[in-house]
Amino acid sequence: MIYQPHPYQEYATNRILEQKAVGLFLDLGLGKTVATLTAIDQLLYDYFEVSKVLVIAPLRVAQKTWPDEVRKWDHLKHLRISKVLGSEKQRMAALRAQADIWIINRENVEWLVDLYGKDWPFDMVVIDELSSFKSPKARRFRALRKVRPMIKRIVGLTGTPASNGLIDLWSQIYLLDQGKRLGKTVTGYRNRYFEPGKRNRTVIFTWEPKPGAEEAIYKHLEDLCISMSAEDWLQMPERIDRVIEVQLSEEAQAKYDQLERDMLLPFTAGDVTADSMAVLSNKLLQLANGAVYDENGVVREIHQAKIEALDDVLEAANGQPVLVFYAYQHDRDRLLAHIPMAKELETEQDIDAWNQGKIQVLLAHPASAGHGLNLQSGGHIIVWFGLTWSLELYQQANARLYRQGQEEKSVIIHHLVAVGTIDEDVMRALVGKEISQKALLDAIKARIALLAA
Repeated sequence: MIYQPHPYQEYATNRILEQKAVGLFLDLGLGKTVATLTAIDQLLYDYFEVSKVLVIAPLRVAQKTWPDEVRKWDHLKHLRISKVLGSEKQRMAALRAQADIWIINRENVEWLVDLYGKDWPFDMVVIDELSSFKSPKARRFRALRKVRPMIKRIVGLTGTPASNGLIDLWSQIYLLDQGKRLGKTVTGYRNRYFEPGKRNRTVIFTWEPKPGAEEAIYKHLEDLCISMSAEDWLQMPERIDRVIEVQLSEEAQAKYDQLERDMLLPFTAGDVTADSMAVLSNKLLQLANGAVYDENGVVREIHQAKIEALDDVLEAANGQPVLVFYAYQHDRDRLLAHIPMAKELETEQDIDAWNQGKIQVLLAHPASAGHGLNLQSGGHIIVWFGLTWSLELYQQANARLYRQGQEEKSVIIHHLVAVGTIDEDVMRALVGKEISQKALLDAIKARIALLAA
């Protein structure tokens, strides 16, 4: 296929060529992969500035998305790809292969750094989903930080840089500029721009920006990062968000209330217990969906209210394909048992079958379908059977259908929310975080006179 880039894609490619470090905070569906590959191709074969390129990506994206993009576009087909995936033996063989671009999943970054150490061979690194390096305590961040001085060029790609607030930015930006803009340490960054928010004596749960901090952070990032919104540059399909209130039975509500109050729900063969607020939150989310694991790992089904609500959505869909996001294995197992035509997303063949209209109900966990997969050809209806606290997973999962190339008139996103449960808190949190992140993206959004002309 002949590549005819949009003006914003040309701009993104040029920024990669012009800057040795750049963060592309491009909205989901803007084609940042092909824009980045185009820059890589020129740096390799026109400018001769790099010789070995490493792409770090989520596993499914590493397996399929990047190789597929190379095969798709005529101007990229000469690029040689080696997928550093699988067993250690397979990864070692892939590293020895003749290639231009080596692709590794982010879980193996530490292994790769340990393998090469001071002999790090990659002079260009692309981090697809830079936000997965947002924790300064994560081993993958610490590993990549060790070899960052040996990386000549680096590109960070993400559509959700601050899903939990601006505190997430430090480690991501550090990998780009080695601390030049937000400081050399996360402690210094935190002390400079934030003050304690929610806390419990000595434990601080959240950090809130000090007055003027947001503007100062945005100013520091202007020359390093660009942000583009799909709605600004693409003809996006209409999106309809719908909250379906699910009423629990009196018996189920009583059990939910007991677990929330006592952090204990007794059963003859094994109790449901929670020894911390974090565990309790997880158990309550499970129970809101209809079942919960007890202390022995046995699934205790409490109600089928959400399954019944899903039945209504499927009936109203009248045979149209529906993508259902579940949260727990027992959600998946109960849905597979209840819906005969349902298929779980597991392989590349499942993706192809969905896009060809051969699957009526596709079950997926947002963590496994949240990055890079193109599912928009298969349908336009999403159901959140189980909600997630993660704004990043939520946005990325929705973008599997709500993206450029969606042929249907509108994308309908149903949220099954159990009334009087933690589900309601999750929905409020997702909306609040989305507003906060939008402020960041708007503040550093690319203003390109050529595009406005």
